[in-house]
Amino acid sequence: MSDKQLLNVTDGSTLGNIEIAPEVIEVIAGIAVSEVAGVASMRGNFASGVAERLGKKNHGKGVKVELTDDGILIDAYVVMDYGISIPDTAQKIQDNTRQALKNMTALEINEINVHIVGVQMETTKEEELETEEY
Repeated sequence: MSDKQLLNVTDGSTLGNIEIAPEVIEVIAGIAVSEVAGVASMRGNFASGVAERLGKKNHGKGVKVELTDDGILIDAYVVMDYGISIPDTAQKIQDNTRQALKNMTALEINEINVHIVGVQMETTKEEELETEEY
């Protein structure tokens, strides 16, 4: 694991080191984003879509964490529900993500960028049944 980049969050403890992998931050941020009302889904890549269809839930989907000299940068790629206020929901995403990461890791995040990559239109039960029949 020496080739992976880890965040050292040791707080002057003499008991040893505490390190957090960026993947852990992605999962925490992904769950925090998906908890916000108005978020329809997160955008993932092809591999995460295939894995989800096979039953493996990818909680870090749609979240990119970048560790720089300036600090931690998070990019969240989300699909919003139709009819919600995008600026208000994006602010809630930033607040919820920052709070979840602060509570669970004690890390301060420099930037949380929210990228709206789509809008989910509401579908009725009849429309869902029609698409399943084809």
